[in-house]
Amino acid sequence: MASNNAVTNTEQLQDLLLESPGFTEFLLGLATISASLLDGREPLLCAITVERDAGPSTVASSSAAAQRMDEKQYAFDDGPCLTALRHQHRVLIDDLQADARWAQYAHQVEGEGIRSVLAVPIQTGSSSRAALNCYAYTTGIFNEATVSRVLEHAQTISKTLRLALRLHIPEPYPEHLRSALQSRAAVDAALSLIMVENRCGRDGAMELLQLAARNNNRRLHDIAADILNKSVPQDWTSPSADHD
Repeated sequence: MASNNAVTNTEQLQDLLLESPGFTEFLLGLATISASLLDGREPLLCAITVERDAGPSTVASSSAAAQRMDEKQYAFDDGPCLTALRHQHRVLIDDLQADARWAQYAHQVEGEGIRSVLAVPIQTGSSSRAALNCYAYTTGIFNEATVSRVLEHAQTISKTLRLALRLHIPEPYPEHLRSALQSRAAVDAALSLIMVENRCGRDGAMELLQLAARNNNRRLHDIAADILNKSVPQDWTSPSADHD
């Protein structure tokens, strides 16, 4: 796990901002780094939602499970994370299945196994709104210490997110480009995670990712997806006997 040292976090965020080719890739990398830094005794799934006055909403998730949680929430156009985003206040649910405020949403996501949710706003300025959404598989995870860590992290990433919003205008991509963009964004997010966990630069992370792809005879974005879903072995850069 990466260190939570504030200087290290700032350097990682700066590198991410400088090296991300677009806002979607930046936000996906930011969600991935957030999940890595906030992991404690239990893993956390993270997602970041940004709504801009001048463009469409952008949602980035650290894993497929977090993405599904967000997508179902947007289908209802209501939920804990959207409430934190739109009303700019913290929302904490210790047991999602026992909370009456979003019973319909809780029923829809019951199969995901998520039990607790913490959503906190990220300060971005008057022309946009953002929130950091954290999901856990057990209750009691979001105690006072963990909530403080999440709030501190939201404050830490606020400045970098504001800079990214200024640098990258809204990206209204045509439908036929979305899958290509998603693949590229997944690779960028995996690179960000490799950089955090191996304390290396983007070039070094790309070398590791390409080495894993060659040794396992798989496509780059497939290896990236495995890394994001944390389904790769410790020796993931070594040759594999089983090829897809």
